[in-house]
Order: sequence, then C-alpha cells, then structure tokens
Amino acid sequence: MAVISRRTTIGFGLSVAALGAIGFGVWPRMDSYREEVERQRQLLSSDAGLRDLVRMATLAANGHNTQPWTFSLADQRVTILPDFSRRTAVVDPDDHHLYVSLGCAAENLIIAAAAQGQAAEAVLEPTAEPQIDIALSAAEPVQSELYQAIPLRQSTRSVYDGQPISGADMALLEAAARDDGVSVLFFTAAEARDAILDFVIQGNSTQMDDPAFVQELRDWLRFSPARALTTGDGLFSACSGNPVLPDWIGGQMFRLFFTKESENDKYRDQIRSSAGIAVFAGDRPDPEHWIKVGRSFQRFALRATALGIRNAHLNQPVEVATVRPEFARWLGMPDARPDLVVRFGRAPALPMSLRRPVSEVLA
Repeated sequence: MAVISRRTTIGFGLSVAALGAIGFGVWPRMDSYREEVERQRQLLSSDAGLRDLVRMATLAANGHNTQPWTFSLADQRVTILPDFSRRTAVVDPDDHHLYVSLGCAAENLIIAAAAQGQAAEAVLEPTAEPQIDIALSAAEPVQSELYQAIPLRQSTRSVYDGQPISGADMALLEAAARDDGVSVLFFTAAEARDAILDFVIQGNSTQMDDPAFVQELRDWLRFSPARALTTGDGLFSACSGNPVLPDWIGGQMFRLFFTKESENDKYRDQIRSSAGIAVFAGDRPDPEHWIKVGRSFQRFALRATALGIRNAHLNQPVEVATVRPEFARWLGMPDARPDLVVRFGRAPALPMSLRRPVSEVLA
C-alpha cells in the first residue's frame, strides 16, 4: 500500500505535476500560480484554528470548481452553508451537485480536525436552505493517511495507464466509501465499463447540443494563470492538461475545438484507459443524502490519493434527466437516483487547482 509520508513535500509534488500541462512551466504568472497553490495546500501547523480548518475544507472536490459554500465560525463550531450565487443552474438544476460538494467539504474538515485533536460531530440542520453544523471537542489527535492526502487530491482528467487495481487496494477503496445511506457500486470488467461509456456518450451528446450548458461551462473556464489567480475558482486549462493561453485566444479555441465529437472521443479514451468506475447513490434524493454521498466520495478520493490512484467524474448519466432512469435500471436500482459516476486508475498528477481565500468564503 502506498503511503504519503511527511517527507512528501507539496512543492515537489506540484512541480512534478506541472510538467503534465502544455505551456504550464513557461507562461507568465505561472510562478505566482504555483506559489499560491503551494501556499493553499500546506498541511496544518500545530497552532491551527478554525480558519485553518476552513482552508482544508475548501480543498474538497466540487463541481466546476465553483466552490459553492460559505462557512460560519463560532466557538468550537463550524457551519457550512450553501452559496446559491455559485450554483450551476443548467447542469445542476436541483442543486444536487452543490450539496454533494458541501458533503465533500465537511468530510475534509472533519478529517483535518481529527488530525488537530478535535473530534467533530456533523448534523444537517433542516432549515429552508439546509446547512451542516459541525461541533468540535477535544480528543486525541488522529494523523491519518486521509488527512495527509487532502492537499494532494485532485480530479485528474487525463488518460490513465489501463492497468488493473489490486484486490487489496480495491478493498481499501470500498471500505473508505462505505457509509450508511449510501450505496457504491464498482465496475472493473471491460464490458461493464463499455456499457457505462454508452450512457456517458448519450448524456454528453445531449449536453453538447444544449447551448445553455455549453455557455455555463464556458463561464467557468480559465485559460490563463492571470485569470485563474484573479478569480481563485473555475476550471484552469493546465489542470486538465490543456494549453495555457491568453483568455481571448482560449475563448476562440474553445468555440472551434470544443465539439460533441471531440468530447465523445475524449471520454472513450479516458474510460477505456481506466481501471474501473464507481457509481455512488444515496438512499433518497434529498440534500441529507446528497451530503452523505459527498462525504462518502471524499473519503474514497482521499484513500485513492493515498494509494497513488487517480479519479475523475463522468457525471453525464446522472446529470441528464432523460438518461438517468435508464442508467438506474441498468445499475439494477430502478427506483434510485444515481448521484456520482467516477472513473479511477493510475496516471501522473496534473497541476492543482486554486481556491478562493478563506476570507472570501466566511459568512
């Protein structure tokens, strides 16, 4: 089992990862970008406080890197609230992904708090806009591999090496994802992955034919390091292994080359190079269970990171309402609402994404 030790420095990992993106190392402002990423992704110091725990929470997975959360701090208490100004209404009309993202942030915070000697109890407050209330209390520190993985976890949107994952590592991934109220199905056979690919192609084709979807995605793309540094959010080209460009050129290139055919070809290559696919489904389609799914997925992603296994989302089959019921029937859960589709396998790291400063996410 691969272990991330304290000797693994964030700076070294990010520098190596940077080599995977075309133009990443030579573009103006990239030094500033790398320095900011490294600053944001340091593990906690011994005197860390609530704001430091919030920083660790913001390193969680979230849709389009919109970071749709705010945090309210009180004495030994952190509340995570949805930020609906950052919702993606086209791809996520019922705020499903938004609440999954809140669950991911909560899991990061809970794991980081444990490393600081703080036991955390999370409760979903059923208000008009459901929020997560996390109470902290003194406990023995727990320095887990999942905590060590928080700064290194990423969605690695590249072709993987095509090699299978060992049975022992698969068991660890399954154990990490296990949670009450959440089902996780794993598919490693080529036939099953090809079947899921068909659903991904159906969903992607529908989305690519929707101008509103394409425009919403375009709004969250960042082509230059200067733009990524200014916003601190969104999908920076280098983080997907794509060229770093001036924003005006990037926009033109996007319109020319972001096509249904090219995207479908990309997903074929990515899925067929993956070791497997995990599908997460909550017991009920409501914010409580979407948050549970987020926590389950975040643990899965952190365990994968600790094992040197990459992952990335393939959520088209659960995002497109006309595809989702058929996908659920194929999964053998016709009455469920599948929540996340995630491929996994081994590949080099890509550059890390940025987060907004903690001061900007405090309520």
